[in-house]
Amino acid sequence: MKREALLARLRSTPEWDVLIIGGGATGLGCAVDAAARGYTTLLLEAHDFAKGTSSRSTKLIHGGVRYLAQGRIGLVREALEERALLLANAPHLVHPQRFVVPVYHQWDRLRLGVGLKAYDWLAGQHSLGASRLLSVRDTVAALPGVKETGLRGGIAYMDARFDDARLAITLMRSVFDLGGLAINYLPVTALRHEAGRVAGVEAHDAEHGERFTIAARVVINAGGVWADALRQLDDREAPARLAPSQGAHIVVDRAFLPTDNALLIPHTDDGRVLFAIPWQGRLLLGTTDTPRSDLPLEPLPLAGEIDFILDTAGRYLTHPPGRNDVQSAFAGLRPLIGSGQGGGTAALSREHSIMVSRGGLVSVAGGKWTTYRRMGEQIVDTAAPLGGLPARKSITRTLPLHGHPGRVANDVLGTDRPVADALPGAGNVIHPAFTLTEAEVRHAIRYELARSVEDVLARRHRALFIDARAAGTAAAAVMTIVAAELDLDEDETRRQTAAFQALAQGFCQGADAPM
Repeated sequence: MKREALLARLRSTPEWDVLIIGGGATGLGCAVDAAARGYTTLLLEAHDFAKGTSSRSTKLIHGGVRYLAQGRIGLVREALEERALLLANAPHLVHPQRFVVPVYHQWDRLRLGVGLKAYDWLAGQHSLGASRLLSVRDTVAALPGVKETGLRGGIAYMDARFDDARLAITLMRSVFDLGGLAINYLPVTALRHEAGRVAGVEAHDAEHGERFTIAARVVINAGGVWADALRQLDDREAPARLAPSQGAHIVVDRAFLPTDNALLIPHTDDGRVLFAIPWQGRLLLGTTDTPRSDLPLEPLPLAGEIDFILDTAGRYLTHPPGRNDVQSAFAGLRPLIGSGQGGGTAALSREHSIMVSRGGLVSVAGGKWTTYRRMGEQIVDTAAPLGGLPARKSITRTLPLHGHPGRVANDVLGTDRPVADALPGAGNVIHPAFTLTEAEVRHAIRYELARSVEDVLARRHRALFIDARAAGTAAAAVMTIVAAELDLDEDETRRQTAAFQALAQGFCQGADAPM
């Protein structure tokens, strides 16, 4: 998929049925749903797909044990149903995950046991296996390295894990499979109005500066934490609806919890839960909930957040990780529904809200990865009649996503694997810390719209999130391939390499030694 061909298609299309702003989970879910209904569909992303929140999650597809404790039964039931659909529609990206909760107080054993049985009941026919009580011996066997002093046993239950950025890229590919168009690095700069209604957008190509005036019958604002700013392009007086929250994560060596089971810590000092999840051959620890009034494109974990995660995990592990053990530290901003006035965010809803302005702009706030498909369906249901589009039902409940292998598989490329391996460099691994090959870099550029070394090492492959220091070391070799594939000059090559090195340094925040 050459960028010039995508821009040529954009120039030649006089009007789109549905135009979506934002290439994160929600926007991509909307685009897949709209394109699957047969509407001409365009998605514009200002940066790269899943550049923001959608590549920085806790990597869980889950009903939300914490939400159950908060009494949000409807959200949990809906999420558990969506979990089942994702396991069926993307078996190469979403996998069952066993969780174990260590119990140190008998009351917690009873309370959590009852709660997780309710979780089983809500899952119903979509259950991945019943929760069960574990003895002390079974808990230690399931969680080698867990603190045994005072341990009363544990509780095991089932949920699912995934790779968030890879699912986003898969959704983008699915948009093309369904006849839609998605373009990254094409930010929207203004909304177009005709007779008081939103009738399209103004946008420009961030790479070469070309400006586009694009007509659409209905426009969907899926801008995530930046959705309020887009709403105010339509109506300067539109009140803020979001109360953004930062969630931080750290990645350490799997030796600190050498098991395929994930650990759930049910009580933290900020009233949340903390997860320790086997992911990409490492151990992912998180998350936090820190209100933020600013909206940086590259949020970094605060020092206090890293200390909080390490301290909390350390209460449960015999050999707890320290700052020098952090291989990558990253943060994402959650678009939580609130007053927009700041304050605590831990208790704010993870549900979503769909808003329609007087000018017909359809905006969505809130939501989470697990329910992205349902959100897309509901948003397009709202948008279609506003654009005078023919009524058509969503088909995404049973729609296999791009690369679906027809069975459970661990290869994120799914049926694209032979395509990637047919490219030059299939046997040449870029760096010993990763599985990334030269051929996969070429595949990311030729077929997955990667435009930079960051696109490859952060979202087509997860090197930056796995081991930031090693990713910085691998950048030069990856950049050589990127430059050759995209015909970049020396100045752009140096610029991209330096920018990625600076970004990787930020992800190394948890380690004391320089890269």
